[in-house]
Amino acid sequence: MTDTQTKKHATATRAKKHAPLILIVAGLATVLWASAFPAIKVALKEFSPYHVALLRYGVASVALAVVALAKRLPLPAVKDLPAFLLLGFVGFTVYNIALNYGQVTVPAATSSFIVASAPIWMAIIAALFLGEKLKPFGWFGIILSFIGVGIIALGSVGGIKLNVRALAILGASMASALYSLGQKPLLKRYSPLQIVTYAIWCGTLLLMPFGGGVTEGIRNASLSTMLSIIYMGVFPGAIGYILWSMVLSRMPASKAGVFLYMIPVIALVISWLWIGEIPSLISALGGVLIVAGVITVNTAG
Repeated sequence: MTDTQTKKHATATRAKKHAPLILIVAGLATVLWASAFPAIKVALKEFSPYHVALLRYGVASVALAVVALAKRLPLPAVKDLPAFLLLGFVGFTVYNIALNYGQVTVPAATSSFIVASAPIWMAIIAALFLGEKLKPFGWFGIILSFIGVGIIALGSVGGIKLNVRALAILGASMASALYSLGQKPLLKRYSPLQIVTYAIWCGTLLLMPFGGGVTEGIRNASLSTMLSIIYMGVFPGAIGYILWSMVLSRMPASKAGVFLYMIPVIALVISWLWIGEIPSLISALGGVLIVAGVITVNTAG
């Protein structure tokens, strides 16, 4: 056996040995991200959508600063700062303001279903601008997801009525897709942890202009609301991304993506247990179509 073959065999053996642990890490990251949706609903009772975003990622920025110091992460190159500012603006500033604005009235689980459509936007952008081709099943999956989004955006108990806040969450889903695609050039020079850290710092910096009155809001907020914000910043915000970077470094992205399909279902369960919220039947139907479309695109499209 050559040295190269020996190294490959050792790598494969280590990967197999740690496989159960990585599955646990991926599952934990999924649960943490799913829990962010009901946590946002709790925070929105006493804070504006803008303040929730700023406080959440202010906490996440501090937590990631501790990690950066512990791991001695180098600062990004000056030439890459515009790219990180744009990435932070799209992936954290725009995403969180749009998501929080939508969740003022849209149930947490329903929001998670709409956000789950992000891979659909990634597929469309890749097909239109990056030269990637979609199979017929891919377009079928896209249509299926769009029908699901339409059902949620137009469906209501009293009849057909356009839900602007649901469309805002759809905008958050588009921002998430652009953030994911925007990382690709930077991944050649930075680790996933570095990209997340620098992007969150930049996104938080760009949320600062929305901070007027936030100090007074903190003084008047209840303990439960503040704890939900701290929880969002530390666990789904910082630890969730750190765990996911570990998963992507040891598992193919196609396999890791399967865990993301579970987020809406887990968010539904957590929302029910935490805040007693259950989406309407029509929203659940739309959500199922969205997830079915995403799975179709990613597996057969």
